[in-house]
Amino acid sequence: MRMGSLGDRARRWWQGRPRPGAVPDAGTGSEPADDELHDRVAELLARELGVAEPAADLPSDVTPARIAAWMTNNQFSYFVDNDGDLGGLWRGRLFYFFLFGEKSEILQVRGQWHREVAIERLEEVLDVCNEWNADRIWPKAYVRVRDNGRVHVVSEVATDLEHGATDAQLSQMLFCGLSTGSMFFDALDERYPDPAGVAP
Repeated sequence: MRMGSLGDRARRWWQGRPRPGAVPDAGTGSEPADDELHDRVAELLARELGVAEPAADLPSDVTPARIAAWMTNNQFSYFVDNDGDLGGLWRGRLFYFFLFGEKSEILQVRGQWHREVAIERLEEVLDVCNEWNADRIWPKAYVRVRDNGRVHVVSEVATDLEHGATDAQLSQMLFCGLSTGSMFFDALDERYPDPAGVAP
């Protein structure tokens, strides 16, 4: 309704303007200057649509320091390995936080299931990963075969942050990587129960 009234007002205002080449009425004065016309339109739009409030938190580059500060603020324990990468344990699973790209603009949260899989089960574990990837957006699930023939199952959530992120956006992406990775690993735990965790 407000948009309709705005359109009606604008139409009435436009119809009331002198036509090109018309001589203005002596009683109405001359046609408004461009600056005055601009001010009138801006005032009308502000009155009808409201004024946008400035954002309190502007996007900025994501850095390891910001990720570490987020973990500290959320009372998460973390470490920095020999390569300078940030990592931590969540519910017994190892997660790393990487920044890739020419300008370190791609944030990746990568998790690893806390158990290894025998190479003989590679095909069935690949099927589990493919089923997960077909049904869900996050995380991307895949496997890595180590030199010793053991299979590690990995979760990954990657986001391109070329234009930066606010604190709230960064928090949402980090929680997304951790929570969806944990959900995938929970599904693996159900599929492959730990014999030591079951009563004899």
